Amino acid sequence: MVKTPPQQPLPLPPLESGDRLNRYQFERRYNAMPHLRKAELIEGVVYVPAARRFRSHAQPHGNLSGWLGNYKVATPGIELGIEPTVRLDLDNEPQPDAVLLIEEQAGGQSRLSEDDYIEGAPELVAEIAASSAAIDLGDKKRAYRRNGIREYIVWQVFEQKLDWFYLQEGEYILLPVDEDGVIKSQVFPGLWLAVNDLLAGNMGSVLAVLQSGLAAPEHTAFVQQRSQ
Repeated sequence: MVKTPPQQPLPLPPLESGDRLNRYQFERRYNAMPHLRKAELIEGVVYVPAARRFRSHAQPHGNLSGWLGNYKVATPGIELGIEPTVRLDLDNEPQPDAVLLIEEQAGGQSRLSEDDYIEGAPELVAEIAASSAAIDLGDKKRAYRRNGIREYIVWQVFEQKLDWFYLQEGEYILLPVDEDGVIKSQVFPGLWLAVNDLLAGNMGSVLAVLQSGLAAPEHTAFVQQRSQ
């Protein structure tokens, strides 16, 4: 009797943009590629971004993260994540540029899994987009809306434009810019943004306006509520 050697399992194919997978298939391939720093599954399609340029992505990403980070430091009961993997549903596992979430024990709508991934919809997601033609304002926006992400910021670098959407009755509406050029979060009281200063890179002014928001009575009430 001739013994046949056991069949070796076939290696997993690498992730490539355009692959059509479900979340479990996507995670298996992603975990098999430890050198890969970012890949996303959006509406069942894989997106592997190209190398990040400085002025069109890394620099604005750093400024946006600095603004959110200052808010996080002053606000107990919330967390800030930079490029975390988020398990939204079976067809969507994005890796947003930044997320701001309320901790589960403080009443947040997402949770951390046993293997340390975000599951569910963070309260706020922010993305740096090259332009209005990017996926961030198409399939990704629809997936975020459908899964209940309450606020969504998209910074379109080439157009020098920032949209801040708020989920209302199942649809995203734009938050207004007040007479001082400031947008104020509806979910995170005191999270105020001087839009034109952020677009221009005037971070001193951005953080000064944020400090005004942190000193507002609504932020104080929000912190007290989270601390109870």
